[in-house]
Amino acid sequence: MNDMVSVVTASWNSEKYIAETIRSVQAQTYQNWEMIIVDDYSTDRTYEIVKAISKQDSRVQIIRQERNSGVGAARTCSMQNSTGRFVAYLDADDIWKPEKLEKQVLFMKEKSYGFSCTSYEVINDKGERLNKYIHMLPRVDYIGFLTNNLLQTVGIMVDTKKVDKKHLVMPDIRRRQDAATWLQILKAGFDCYGLDEILAEYRRTKNSLSGNKIKAVRGMWGLYRNIEHLSLPFSLYCFMRYAVLAVWKRVYIKRYGNKLLRKDLKTNDG
Repeated sequence: MNDMVSVVTASWNSEKYIAETIRSVQAQTYQNWEMIIVDDYSTDRTYEIVKAISKQDSRVQIIRQERNSGVGAARTCSMQNSTGRFVAYLDADDIWKPEKLEKQVLFMKEKSYGFSCTSYEVINDKGERLNKYIHMLPRVDYIGFLTNNLLQTVGIMVDTKKVDKKHLVMPDIRRRQDAATWLQILKAGFDCYGLDEILAEYRRTKNSLSGNKIKAVRGMWGLYRNIEHLSLPFSLYCFMRYAVLAVWKRVYIKRYGNKLLRKDLKTNDG
């Protein structure tokens, strides 16, 4: 319990969810944390809500951008102002289970891992469970992530004693900046290890960027070609595997549920 966890949170017009998100951090069984919320020039009451909470709990800090710069820049600002050994990402509308930090810190310290991600479940705008559970594979490397994008910000944790913070600086792009950052870490030689426990809730809202399938597809292709600078043949290979696995997972979940998803994904990747 001696190693601080810095919670990196970017917020923009999140007044509907931000208080609940903060409460999920305050409810952690692991209490050595700081939460650095960077407000990306919200036009609603997000800043005022967080400011009021921070006056009651000094571990919650708020920084306001002077202009809207995008979620990647806000997350980087939060990370650069952090002081903890571990960096954990939590978006302003997502939620952690109470034992998330305790179990993940222990997992990483016992195994001497520098980069990990927990499994999570999907909820809707109202916080209702959708009976959709995303299970992490035991280990994901660079190529594995390009073709099977399972890692989600809500479950990510990095040990900065092992992974230099320079790898956590997000690229200045409006979409897929989180995926590009995980690829930076993977390329630096740090595989991501999965903690296969449902320790977080990822909120899928109607207006979320990831909810638009066409934009998501364009974002993945742009990631291959413009960020990773993959060759056209290799980009096509990765994209085909990504698309096939995405469709397969949707059909499988709809037909059979999540029960054997993790096992079959592992077999498919092998």
